[in-house]
Amino acid sequence: MQASFSFGSDTLTPKLALALAHSKVDAKISAEVHRGVAEAHDQIVAIAQSDSATYGINTGFGPLCATIIPKDQRAILQEKLLRSHSVGMGKPVPIIVSRLMLIQKLHALCLGKSGVSPAVIERILWLINHQYSPVVPSQGSVGASGDLAPLSHLFLPLIGEGHLNEGFDASLPARPTSEVYVEHGLEAIELGPKDGLALINGTQFIAAHAVLAVDRLENCLKHANLIGAMMVDGIQASTSPFDERLHALRPHAGAVHVANSLRQNMEGSEIPAAHADCERVQDPYSIRCMPQVHGASYDAWKHLHNVLTVELNSVTDNPVLVGHEEVISGGSFHGQPMALPIDYATLAAAELGSISERRIYLSLLGIHPNVPTLLMKDAGLDSGYMILQYTAAALVSENKTQCFPASADSIPTGMGQEDHVSMGSIGSRKLLRVVTNLERVLAIELLCAGQALDFQRPLKSGKAVEHAHAVLRKHITHATEDRIFAYDMKAAEDLVKSGALLA
Repeated sequence: MQASFSFGSDTLTPKLALALAHSKVDAKISAEVHRGVAEAHDQIVAIAQSDSATYGINTGFGPLCATIIPKDQRAILQEKLLRSHSVGMGKPVPIIVSRLMLIQKLHALCLGKSGVSPAVIERILWLINHQYSPVVPSQGSVGASGDLAPLSHLFLPLIGEGHLNEGFDASLPARPTSEVYVEHGLEAIELGPKDGLALINGTQFIAAHAVLAVDRLENCLKHANLIGAMMVDGIQASTSPFDERLHALRPHAGAVHVANSLRQNMEGSEIPAAHADCERVQDPYSIRCMPQVHGASYDAWKHLHNVLTVELNSVTDNPVLVGHEEVISGGSFHGQPMALPIDYATLAAAELGSISERRIYLSLLGIHPNVPTLLMKDAGLDSGYMILQYTAAALVSENKTQCFPASADSIPTGMGQEDHVSMGSIGSRKLLRVVTNLERVLAIELLCAGQALDFQRPLKSGKAVEHAHAVLRKHITHATEDRIFAYDMKAAEDLVKSGALLA
């Protein structure tokens, strides 16, 4: 990971955005970028003084785009915009999401096409570097004219209003911005002729949630392959469906990647493949088709990652400077390019959980060599791992209810001016809920796969699987009788989230 990041100069990636949000990378703005921002601002000031109508600079907003604002009122226009559009409701977004929004918006503004005041970018950088995060309600955006409501709340602190969280402890109460400014000897910023509009036009709310989702879904994909490999050896299933020669005949990138991952995870295993001398010719799809199913989800994740990377380095403002004192009004704020891949990734995450639950069920049946029914010897007085599958089933079913694509909906806003909206903001929040449930399903499979692998001893699996099993057993012991498995499930969930199994 690079040691510093220069806004407006360097390329922003999802992982780099997260590192910046966690203050693991120094953030700065170069002198060259400062000059570019100042020059663009001067052009906007010149346009604002002209008599020709330019949207949002000397006109009203949305359906008021034909209303010319008198010159002596154009400064207050931008401040009123932030206040009037701060209409969010619901639980505040996590601190990390608020910080990701600040980081993305600052990078977009530093590209020098929005024409904001230099004071605006300096104050946003101050908030990032001093770990102050504006309080942003989670509901209120339709993901089209920019994430208007959440971005308005995000930038209320620039005019001395709204509330700020300090640091990363969400349990601490937020403080009024005015109080924080007094403490640091700061004053509210006087917004320039396009500052407010540039601040709230954009997809930073959608993209911030997507950054988190991309990171966590990638982690789930890696764990699904690792835990799936543990389950293969745990129930002594066949490894032939992962043969490189087979996947060369149908070389979808995701399937090839997953098959390779499964082989690597089990490389050097001492556990013999099943079906050499038994009635079962081949395993159920949840085992045999992991490359195809996990691989399709991997392809969906990759698509979202690629689209998101483009979005993180784009100008999503409106209107934007395209030449000397020339602006074009368009639809760069529209969330549709993000909304569709987000819905695709939501389905991919849900499917990853669905096939994981089937492997959990399969491991309980007692039809595999050495592995007892319900993963516990002498089940009867003890229920074993029976009810863990119920929880997995509930989580998978809950995810299914979240799979209706948010982008399929549209409600006209702005008195019909905004007659098609993306709902990407809803889709991005929904994706994180599905990924959270997926992490829990994988945690349950980890418990079952680890328990099954115990019954294959003294034989060992591959090096990667054995490492994961050793980490699991360091935190959660083999179950010889019933206990409160909810504690094990939470510990396993924490292991999946931490990435410790992958090391």
